[in-house]
Amino acid sequence: MKFVAFERAKQGTGASRRLRITGRTPAIVYGGAGEPQLIELDHNNLWHTLKKEAFHSSVLDMEIDGKASKVLLRDVQFHPFRQLVLHVDFQRVDAKTKLRMKVPLHFSGAEESPAVKVDKCMVNPVVNELDVSCMPADLPESISIDLSKLEKGHALHLNDIKLPKGVTAVHKGNNTNPVLVTVAAPAAAEPEAGAEGEAPAEEAKK
Repeated sequence: MKFVAFERAKQGTGASRRLRITGRTPAIVYGGAGEPQLIELDHNNLWHTLKKEAFHSSVLDMEIDGKASKVLLRDVQFHPFRQLVLHVDFQRVDAKTKLRMKVPLHFSGAEESPAVKVDKCMVNPVVNELDVSCMPADLPESISIDLSKLEKGHALHLNDIKLPKGVTAVHKGNNTNPVLVTVAAPAAAEPEAGAEGEAPAEEAKK
C-alpha cells in the first residue's frame, strides 16, 4: 500500500498546531540506519486511509520527493473528541530483519459448522488479531481462519490453525496455546407458565 509524505522542517507544539490548521498532520519516521525524519501528511487523505485495515497491518510504501521507502504504521494519536489526527509514527523496515506486528484475524464458515448448524451453539471469537513475527516479505495483511469444522464442546486454539509460511505467533507469558474461538452451548429453554404438569401459581397457594 502506497502513500505520499512531505518533509517537515519545523518541530514543536506551536509548529504542529499551525501545521494542523493548514490541513496537514505532523508525523515522524524512525528506526533503521537513518536518523529520525520529520514528515507531514495531508490530513484528509490520512483520515480516510486509516479506515483501511491494510494500512495498519502491512508493509507500506512511503514516497517522499519521489523516493520510496518501506515503513510500518506504529502509532496514531487522535484528538479526544474531534475527527482529527494529531500525530503519526512510522518505523522503517529492513528487508533482512524480522519484524513483529499485530495481524487481523478473519473468521468464516461458522454458520456451516456442526456446532451451529446441528447443535445451535454460539461461536464467539476471543481475539480479533494475532501478534506475529516474520520477515517483511512474509507479513500477511490478515490471517483467514475456517470455522466450518467446529463442534459442540470444542474451542479453537492457536495450535489448531495453520499460519502462513514464514510466520510464527508471538506468545505472551506461559500460555503457548491460547484460545482463539469458544463454542457456547445454547441456553436451556425456560418452561412456559401453565405448562402441562404444572399447577397455576394461584392454585399452588391454596
